[in-house]
Amino acid sequence: MSQNQPSKHSPVQFGATAWSWVLVWSHVIAGLATLFFQFPFATQETKNTHIQKWSKRLLSIFGIELRFRNPEILPTTPYLLASNHISWMDIHAINAFKPIRFVAKSDVEGWPIFGWMAKQLGTVFIKRDNSRHGRHVANEVAKVLKTQSVCIFPEGTSTVGEGILPFKPNLFESAVIAQAPVYSLAIAYRSLVSGERCEVAAFVGDMGLLESMARILKDRKLVVELTFLPPSGASPEASKDRKWLALHSQEAISNQLKGNQLLM
Repeated sequence: MSQNQPSKHSPVQFGATAWSWVLVWSHVIAGLATLFFQFPFATQETKNTHIQKWSKRLLSIFGIELRFRNPEILPTTPYLLASNHISWMDIHAINAFKPIRFVAKSDVEGWPIFGWMAKQLGTVFIKRDNSRHGRHVANEVAKVLKTQSVCIFPEGTSTVGEGILPFKPNLFESAVIAQAPVYSLAIAYRSLVSGERCEVAAFVGDMGLLESMARILKDRKLVVELTFLPPSGASPEASKDRKWLALHSQEAISNQLKGNQLLM
């Protein structure tokens, strides 16, 4: 390394990192204020506008560019959206595109600040290791699907994004009960510089939320790509069997991710 190059921990880099954290927590505080003082009196349309603007700004702070494909296939009526899961940022990327209700594992509810925020936004929490609770949540999600769309992460955990894990069929039962169509979403994170798949945003293993946030802030050159996929045969009424719905969604997303890698 030449003497003219800044060191790994130069004052400039330290200052930029510190300022990024100031922006993050200022944005979080602004979000909390909105939830406290505006949400109790807002219509759902107004809430969605706040959520979308807040999520877009969050992506900008973390240096993440949002791209999406095939958004026109999504219906205007409620639907179940099944997605692969890579990062805690997935939720904000989807909300930046279009706000939707989510089902998340119960661990998220216990996160400081962000867990409370998720609860205020109408997130439905599920205990992944409790099948009886899963059936109860499926019924609750079915009620929501009567009036609003819902997004689920059927893998039950997050991955690095290279492939996907088998989809658990329990929550697909909610679509069967509500007679709602099931659409799929393939999420991929890429380097803005090279265009190749990037694991910087992956939230896996024993990684903590603050650690993950620090990794993304250090990079700040990411693209999150949302690719929406139709039901089998482009027909929302193709099947009412939850296991079939889970398998089809899993295969559709897997094929999309494999196709993306071949194009790279």
